[in-house]
This record gives sequence, C-alpha cells and structure tokens, in this order.
Amino acid sequence: MEELAQFVQLIPVCPEIEIGLPVPRDPIWVIQDSDSQRLVQPAANRDLTGLMTDFAEHFAANLEHVDGFILKSRSPSCGIGDCKLFDTPSLDRQIGVTSGFFAAKVLERFPDCAFISEKGMLDPETRQEFLQQVFASARSRAVNSME
Repeated sequence: MEELAQFVQLIPVCPEIEIGLPVPRDPIWVIQDSDSQRLVQPAANRDLTGLMTDFAEHFAANLEHVDGFILKSRSPSCGIGDCKLFDTPSLDRQIGVTSGFFAAKVLERFPDCAFISEKGMLDPETRQEFLQQVFASARSRAVNSME
C-alpha cells in the first residue's frame, strides 16, 4: 500500500471500528432473515444492521470523487460477493455468499468504480487491471473538469 500511496490518495477506514466494535471483537455474521439480510454479533446478542447501514450510507455520501476501492475479502462488512451468508436463526448452516454491508452500499453508490479485495491485489494481473481502471477513471475525471 505504501507504494500505491505515492500515486493516489488513500482513505483508510474500518467500518467495524467506526461503528464502535473493539479490536479484537467477537465475530459478526450476515444472516438471511425472511426477505432481508441482517448483520449480527451472536455472542453479544447484537443486531448491527442499522449501525452499519447508517455508517456506510453516511461515509459514501461524503465521498466526492472515488476512482476505486480496495476492500477486505470475506468480511461481513467489506467482502465483495464472498462473505458467508447464514440461515437464521441457527447460524450453523451457510446458505450462500453475499457482499458485506459496507461493500454493498459503496457498490450501490459508486457502480462505475473499480473494486478489488486485498487478496486480488496480490495477483499481478488482477492488480494491474484494477490500477488501470483507477487511473483511467482519474484521467477521465480530469479531462471532463477541463471542459
């Protein structure tokens, strides 16, 4: 990341810390509840859905120009389509995968942005494709602002 910081402005954020969860913390899970998904912390018997949704919406609304996101893979807050989705109420049966709550909101708010996980950054071809999208977006924005 230090090498990348020479060329882009990085905005590090941990949504789980931002909503008040400690480090370390008890696991949080995305569960399917009827027709919606919820973010829960079973050990503390907490439903974090509202807190995370509010934070993600507020964070995304306050970003002006974004060319790309690097998100944490398999995270209930930041996973990009690779977060475990569990059946409610047992949490003992994975029923699929989904995007984390924060990731889903930024994907919705910035559909044309480049997205990658930290694991994707380890693959040279995937990383190169991501960076090309980021820099192309930045160039396009710069050209459009001159018009």
